[in-house]
Amino acid sequence: MNAQGRLISRFIDELSPGTLEWIGLRPARKEPMVAVSQTLAIADRGLRGDRRLEGSKGSARQVSIISVEFIRAIAENVGVEHIPVDILRRNLLVSGINLNALRHQYFKIGDAVFQATAQCHPCSRMEAALGKGGLVAMLGYGGLCAKILESGEIKCGDQLVYLPPNKYQERQLSLY
Repeated sequence: MNAQGRLISRFIDELSPGTLEWIGLRPARKEPMVAVSQTLAIADRGLRGDRRLEGSKGSARQVSIISVEFIRAIAENVGVEHIPVDILRRNLLVSGINLNALRHQYFKIGDAVFQATAQCHPCSRMEAALGKGGLVAMLGYGGLCAKILESGEIKCGDQLVYLPPNKYQERQLSLY
């Protein structure tokens, strides 16, 4: 964990859990998203059924996450009532948690453990998806990229629970 992650972790022990609302898989580049109610998160790879699974092992962008709250802000920024989550091309939609507080942190969804690695910046395709100004509307609200540290099933309705670094390290030791 980097210095910024260590600093944030000192202040978020009481972060309330969020909820996994939606799971989307990208079967291939530029193909429509496929919504599923559950999938397997595979450590160091990605989500079963998602094109990122075949990518570079250990990539910092195995999974992308966005929140309901961020989508509301994006919708307001582009002046629309509703944005379908699948056009944003993120894998996981969560609610009830400040995603930016999880940057560089460990968390659990279902049986899988993740580490948020970086902000998920919007790509130029968001101009086509959201209309003129779409990319700018998403700046700061694109969500997070994450690595999968421990494999496990995830399903809609699971809680997203913050894991303090020391608790995650204790968990790792107990697995051996």
